[in-house]
Amino acid sequence: MIEKIEELLIEVNGFNASSKEEIENFRIKYNGKKGVLNDFFEKFKEVPNDQKKEFGQKINTLKQAVAVKLEDLKNASASSIIVEKEDLTRPAFPLDLGSRHPINLVKNRIIEIFKSIGFAVADGPEIEDDWHNFTALNLPEYHPARDMQDTFFIEQNPDILLRTHTSSVQTRFMEENQPPIRILSPGRVFRNEAISSRSHCIFHQIEGLYIDENVSFADLKQTIQFFTTELFGKSKIRMRPSYFPFTEPSAEIDVYWGLNSETDYRITKGTGWLEIMGCGMVDPAVLKNVNIDSEKYSGYAFGMGIERITMLLYQMSDIRMFFENDIRTLEQFKTL
Repeated sequence: MIEKIEELLIEVNGFNASSKEEIENFRIKYNGKKGVLNDFFEKFKEVPNDQKKEFGQKINTLKQAVAVKLEDLKNASASSIIVEKEDLTRPAFPLDLGSRHPINLVKNRIIEIFKSIGFAVADGPEIEDDWHNFTALNLPEYHPARDMQDTFFIEQNPDILLRTHTSSVQTRFMEENQPPIRILSPGRVFRNEAISSRSHCIFHQIEGLYIDENVSFADLKQTIQFFTTELFGKSKIRMRPSYFPFTEPSAEIDVYWGLNSETDYRITKGTGWLEIMGCGMVDPAVLKNVNIDSEKYSGYAFGMGIERITMLLYQMSDIRMFFENDIRTLEQFKTL
């Protein structure tokens, strides 16, 4: 084996490289996990005792020669190594482009529709206080939304919580601005609900508010009529009486989805009608809470869940798909 080491010493000392790949192959051959040096160290225990000293010295000599050679090769001038130049004219590697999230696609479309009739976008904090989230909106103390089971409270006395709706943006905006007001407030909201295929503890809302002189329920209906026609291509709607603490009168909006497929029967429960949002005339008590003259001004408000609308438009059956970041789901929206 000593003769073999001496042959390898000659090979190492005489080695020259013409590329970075050759240098790397040389390093692996000698210093790799299964390289020459490790192999010799493994065989050291098999060497007779009277030869161990000489054998050990030879291995160390080879190890040092390899280290010196590698250092010399790395420090060699660029002229001594053939460097492969990049061809800047060749086509680039194909890039895996991302896509907009379906929630953002639908949110942006809704905003675009309402912007075309004069609505502006307003934003506010996701961590709210009791006044802006509840009290200013005429939500009584016994309302279930004030209970720990329905709301994520961060602190109490005073109550600090994750907002349960984007109506809190409206109260903040009305406190700082006088009518005419025409705003949309999109964003994330949080409710302490069990996660299932139809509900989640995090979801997105988009709410609208219009305050001015002589605003009527007819104005609200025409606005909703315009919106549903633009978004769904379906103009037949109905308004069912409902209850919301911050609007009076209040209504639920249904759009006639039709019964053209099995999916239509399933999502409309065989009726053809589908609930898409709630709305109503702003309660005068809410206007008083934000120092707007309720004798002079009136207005309407509406709100919808973006996930619900998205599931309808793209026929998605599970709300959890929006939060799992499954590439297979998101890739379907690359062309949109």
